[in-house]
Amino acid sequence: MKPVGIMGTAILSLLLGASVPGFAQQDQPNRKEDRDRKDENRGRPDRPQPSRGVEQRPAEQDSRQVQREQERQRDFRREQQMQQQQRAAQERQQELSREQRQRTEQQQRQMEQNRQRAQQERQQELDRQRSEQQRLSDQHRQELNREERERAEQQQRQIQQNQQRSQYERQQEINRRQEEEQRHSVQRQQELSRQEQQRAQQRQLQIESNQQQAQRERALQMQQQRFSRERQAQLIQQQQLRVAQYRRNLEEQQRRLQWQTEQLQRQRRIAQYRCEREYLEHLRQQEFRIRQARYDYYSDPYFYSPPIYRYYRGGSYYEVNQYGADLLRQAVNYGYREGYRAGAADREDGWNFNYRASYAYQDANYGYDGYWEDQGAYNYYFREGFRRGYEDGYYSRYQYGSYYNGEYSVLGAVLGQILNFVSLR
Repeated sequence: MKPVGIMGTAILSLLLGASVPGFAQQDQPNRKEDRDRKDENRGRPDRPQPSRGVEQRPAEQDSRQVQREQERQRDFRREQQMQQQQRAAQERQQELSREQRQRTEQQQRQMEQNRQRAQQERQQELDRQRSEQQRLSDQHRQELNREERERAEQQQRQIQQNQQRSQYERQQEINRRQEEEQRHSVQRQQELSRQEQQRAQQRQLQIESNQQQAQRERALQMQQQRFSRERQAQLIQQQQLRVAQYRRNLEEQQRRLQWQTEQLQRQRRIAQYRCEREYLEHLRQQEFRIRQARYDYYSDPYFYSPPIYRYYRGGSYYEVNQYGADLLRQAVNYGYREGYRAGAADREDGWNFNYRASYAYQDANYGYDGYWEDQGAYNYYFREGFRRGYEDGYYSRYQYGSYYNGEYSVLGAVLGQILNFVSLR
């Protein structure tokens, strides 16, 4: 009903405003005719008045002037009334327009408030849904962490049992004349084993984390940059052949290292003997982990992640993804650590500088479990790190690497020069 009343009022005001100018236009010709008639009367000669004297003419002229003045005043009052009516009509029209604008603005404000209120309600509902999803995700993550801790504890107990067995075997092999030095070696070996356990746990946690991430990613749409199923199956088949070959060679490598450590013992190179005995223990633990591992190739993101780096080695270019690149970085750092220890041992024994004679340099497999990258690539970058670590250890310096918190590592600039990765993106 309100819009109908408003429209009626507006139409009435328009009619009133239109009628006022019309009335003014009609009145203006009438006034013009009166003035013309008066002008004609003024232009005519005065009629002679019979039997009136000359003294009556000034009185008649004064009377006509009074009439003309009265007419002008009436005209002026009529014009003022017309103007007042026009102003009143305009004011009424402006007031109606102002009220209409106010009602329109109020309706717009009400609509905007309703829209904002609806938007806030939708946002609150979305926030509630996200909060519920986050809570479920946290519960699932906590359950996974608990399972990971249980597996890590079980693995640690198994590793501790293996360590105890290894220590007993070493104690049987050590001769009485080297009993004191062997105790020192055992203590150092325990520390290294503990560090190795920590790295193994970290690697296992990383693998499990990668597998979980892969399972979540498979639930989404496959990205266009991922490898095809045929390419993934081809990589897995190559990986299985590589692991089988590596496991066959691992036992032969340990026999060769056992023979070389006996040669060092006969040469009375006690420091280098301890160093290579520890390297042998590393290989045994590594073999045990490889044989006990149960690997899920299709859950490992390495086999469907596209390459992101290109590098040059041995006259050829190779491409590698993020996981392969991390493995090659590990090879350089592990090589530097073993090289530093071997160089320091030769310096302590008073032996000549010769990093190629070290079995760790010849083997170059420590830290490699047969997965992800080719063994030749891992051996190459392990030896690059070993050579630089041997120089630093032999000359008791840190030109290519650093020692922090019980760990040796290659400097970032040196690592970049060795690998020389070029981004493909």
